[in-house]
Amino acid sequence: MFKKVLIAEDHESTNISVRKTLEELGVADARYVYYCDDALSWISNAVRNGQPYELLITDLSFEEDSYAQRLRSGEELIPAVKAIQPGLKIIVFSAEGRSAVVDALFKALPIDGYVRKARRDAQHLKEALQAVYQHRTYLSPDLKQVVRETNAYEFSEFDVAIISLLSQGLLQKDIPIYLQQKNIRPSSLSSVEKRLNAMKEAFDFSKNEQLVAYCKDIGLI
Repeated sequence: MFKKVLIAEDHESTNISVRKTLEELGVADARYVYYCDDALSWISNAVRNGQPYELLITDLSFEEDSYAQRLRSGEELIPAVKAIQPGLKIIVFSAEGRSAVVDALFKALPIDGYVRKARRDAQHLKEALQAVYQHRTYLSPDLKQVVRETNAYEFSEFDVAIISLLSQGLLQKDIPIYLQQKNIRPSSLSSVEKRLNAMKEAFDFSKNEQLVAYCKDIGLI
C-alpha cells in the first residue's frame, strides 16, 4: 500500500474521513492541506528533498476565502503537480457527478481514480486506493453506467446546438428559423425532429425536457 499520501481538501470533516480510511489501509504518512497552492508547494518541496509523495487525493471544488490563491480548483492543481512530478498517482474525491467532466479528467489530465462523494464513498475510496496502488484505474460504480452511456452516443455539433437552443427556452418549431439565420445546416424542422427523436430514443427519454436536463447533468451544455 502507499506509504506517503497528500490530501487536498478544504472541508475538515471530509479530511478526517479520508485520513481514517487511509489509516485502516495501513498508510503510515498521510498529510493534508486546505488549499491547492499549498498542495503544489508541498509536492514540489517533497520532490526537491528526494522524498516525493506517492499519491495525491484531491477534491475539485475549493471554496474561496480571504486567502488569495493562484490555483483555485482541483482541475487546475492536477496539471500543475503533473508538471513537477509526472508519475504521481492521483485520485479525485469529489461530489461532481457530470460524466463529461469525469471523462475529461481521465482523458485529458489524466487521473488514476475518481470517487464520487455519495453513499458508500468510504468503501469506494478503499477500492480506489487498492486499484490505483496496483496500477489500475478506478471509477465509482455509480458513475460507470452514466459514462458508458454517454460515450456510447456521440453527440454531434448539430445535436449540441439543438439542445442548447432548447435549454435557452427556444421552442422546437422555432429552431429552424434560428439555424437559417446563423447559416447552420441542416436547418429544416424535419431534420431537427429526427435528431431529437434519435437522441431521446438512445437514452430512453420521452420528452425534450428530459434530454435537456440530462445534457446539463453530464456537462454537455
